[in-house]
Amino acid sequence: MNENIEFLQAFLKNPLKVGSIAPSSPELAQQMVAGIRPNEESVVLELGVGTGAITKFLQDIVATRESYLGIEIDRTLVKLLKVNFPALKIVRGNACDAHSTHQKTGLGKVGYIICCLPFVSLPNDVGEKVLAEIDKFMEQGCVFRTFQYAHGYYFPSAIKLREHMRNRYGKAKRSPLVVKNVPPAYTLTWKTVQSEKG
Repeated sequence: MNENIEFLQAFLKNPLKVGSIAPSSPELAQQMVAGIRPNEESVVLELGVGTGAITKFLQDIVATRESYLGIEIDRTLVKLLKVNFPALKIVRGNACDAHSTHQKTGLGKVGYIICCLPFVSLPNDVGEKVLAEIDKFMEQGCVFRTFQYAHGYYFPSAIKLREHMRNRYGKAKRSPLVVKNVPPAYTLTWKTVQSEKG
């Protein structure tokens, strides 16, 4: 099945969890994985894998199966992802439980988080739980990267995410606007090192 159709079906079934009507473009995916160098001691965690639009690019830089963990909540998408990316560890789960999900896998420390969750459309309590999970990884030293659509950049929930991260980890590194995406989007990156948290 065409990836766009798969994504649209998932969106129509549960728009709050999918958050967009089209998967990320190759141009946005390339921005999302730029500079990411995962290995078994610095695992990349992908939250909200979707149809794997960004995973396609991550698989090219993942050293081994033990260097990647993808968490996706949609059961149908997880089945498709496991077929399309058999060499990667993808599990069905909730980003609100990301830290414990990672611990159960026995994988190494998470060094990178690639987050594709639709914070703009998530309920406030869910968004806060996800951010609390992200904080647990950031405290251990981590790179966190997400994207925000240009049209929603000043929505209250989008601002809240940036304020939460800025108050804890400083100002984001924002990419140029990726115009070859529907809709256009920015990537935002924050970084911590373990020594900063003692």
